[in-house]
Amino acid sequence: MLADQDKDPFEERLAAALHETGGGFDTDRTALAARGAVRGRRKRFVRRAAVAGGTASVVLACVGGALVLRPGGTATEAVPSSPTASAEPKPSATAPPATAKQMIGTLKKLLPKGDFSEERGRGTEPTDDLKVAAPYAGLVFDDGHGAAAVEVSVGRVQPGSTEARQATQCPDRVYTPYDACRTSRLADSSVVTVLQRYEYPDRRVDTKLWTAELVTPTGQHISVSEWNAAAEKDKPVTRTDPPLDPAQLTRLAAAKEWRAVANALPAPLPEPELPGSDLHARTDLLALLPKGLMVTDKSGDDGDFAYAVVDDGKGRSLVQVNVQTDMLDAAGDLFGSGSETLPDGTRVAVKQGPGDRGHQVMWTVDTLRADGRRVVISAFNAGTQNEPATREAPALTIAQMRTMALDARWWSGS
Repeated sequence: MLADQDKDPFEERLAAALHETGGGFDTDRTALAARGAVRGRRKRFVRRAAVAGGTASVVLACVGGALVLRPGGTATEAVPSSPTASAEPKPSATAPPATAKQMIGTLKKLLPKGDFSEERGRGTEPTDDLKVAAPYAGLVFDDGHGAAAVEVSVGRVQPGSTEARQATQCPDRVYTPYDACRTSRLADSSVVTVLQRYEYPDRRVDTKLWTAELVTPTGQHISVSEWNAAAEKDKPVTRTDPPLDPAQLTRLAAAKEWRAVANALPAPLPEPELPGSDLHARTDLLALLPKGLMVTDKSGDDGDFAYAVVDDGKGRSLVQVNVQTDMLDAAGDLFGSGSETLPDGTRVAVKQGPGDRGHQVMWTVDTLRADGRRVVISAFNAGTQNEPATREAPALTIAQMRTMALDARWWSGS
């Protein structure tokens, strides 16, 4: 019954997301996936991916040769900024460990009456290398109206940190379409966000994915996911909606039993300073857009990633930018024989190819300074990466994108 208890849902779903979104990528894009993840995520590559799965929060934005993990969640893999931050945290001595069997039993106890199968889980016990992996429980639940996969994952975040705040933010509709999303504060000041979306953003299969993300004032982080099928992928839809409504999802995430599990986990590390925290990509992108474009949507904060949806009167067009540092060791993968080298040593590559959906096209200008600073700008002939083309070509020309990418403003600190 517990044969699958060692499987890591985070690893499995990240692999699925990379396969799903990157299946048509050129070789150089795939080669830079890991580097793009570290340089481009800005603390956003998070636990929500472990539970929401697919591209719910880990929205993979294909940006100029690198797979850049777009903002939309919080971070599980923070890049340490000092030897102190990289030290392995010790498990808490104040709470008893939970076993995989206990995790599964708790989930079954907290669910409504029904039948259970395909049970799997992991507890808080250290692994062979003495590290503590994230505890979780998952199973197939049938309340008489159809089999549905349900999972719970437990973690800890630094209270008041960027990670804690972003764990319960609704995702950006430009990258993650959804039916409903609501954030509320509970009586104990915990914050919970319930998101009702689909496993596949393009809805090629009507598998629904509903999630609840809860963070307590002390940093306990509980994630719940459910589907209207017996598995997140490759299983037929068995019911109209997942079995738990938003109120039931909230109650399951808020159960005190999960907080005891969280207390047995290592204390979270201090929030590190990641590359890109002193950049202002959104401010710079909006300032450098050509005149005559109406901005109909834009990203919500600054950092090393930004987007704007623009309209020149011929339809919406998504424009996105990623600003990265220390990328010289990726030059061989990014800039091939068709690239250009300017007198100051800056490398420039232009790519024009298909986008993700329908008749979408994606134009990209990738630039790399001699000191490793990289600016890559992409534009689409649609307002999002999840909808069919709304126009023949992107609203920006390659020449305009090139001028923007080479502008010194990205590094001026303005």
